[in-house]
Amino acid sequence: MIALFAGLLGLAVGSFLNVVIYRVPRGESVVNPPSHCPRCGSLVRPRHNVPVIGWIMLRGRCADCRLPISVRYPLVELATGLLFSAIALRLDTVAALPAYLWFTGAGVALALIDLDVRRLPNAIVAPSYPILLALLVGATAWDHDGRALIRAVIGGAALFGFYLLLAVAYPAGMGWGDVKLSGLVGAVLAYLSWQALLVGALAAFVLGAAVGLVVMGIGRGGRKTALPFGPFMIAGVLLAVFAAGPLSAWYEALLA
Repeated sequence: MIALFAGLLGLAVGSFLNVVIYRVPRGESVVNPPSHCPRCGSLVRPRHNVPVIGWIMLRGRCADCRLPISVRYPLVELATGLLFSAIALRLDTVAALPAYLWFTGAGVALALIDLDVRRLPNAIVAPSYPILLALLVGATAWDHDGRALIRAVIGGAALFGFYLLLAVAYPAGMGWGDVKLSGLVGAVLAYLSWQALLVGALAAFVLGAAVGLVVMGIGRGGRKTALPFGPFMIAGVLLAVFAAGPLSAWYEALLA
């Protein structure tokens, strides 16, 4: 039941994230004006604002100007709903669920914005620090597990310091937006376990390297082609949430 409600919440959040992804990089308000077609300016009717179903009803076109509406809109809504539901099923503690749903929603927005404009906006990253801290403190108080919160603080500081060193040592390879995001990544990973922190932090670099090799292999870039790293950091967190244990065991088996 919790997973079902989380999935429905994710669909609604995904609809809002579409607004965030489009407007935040442009410095526009996410609440005013209401949802509208970016081409003709017509307001979206309430019945067409229903996540996924609204796009299907419109057959992927604006109700007024009939120009195409990107399929990315319903995909963001659906993906957010599925991720929310999956995380609700995966977490061992319901108390920490709000923190991980917040990170997931912010992560979806940040990943797509980074892909679009190569930036991780402070408008999303900065407020996520106090919000996640408050949510994790609340989860800690509910579960009476102070060690998890201590791990989160240490993990966030450690990964932030590591990324900061990378940015100073090799500015061309690591952006400051990635450095700012790393503290959040480290905190949500370490709150789960040290194992999750190791797997999630390493996964970002492995995934980034793998995609870089594919890009070069298909002739879409070279060794100096810059890829946004934020999406790999977010993907690393999600991978660790769902598979930190098996991946860690597999790695230990390789070393044995």
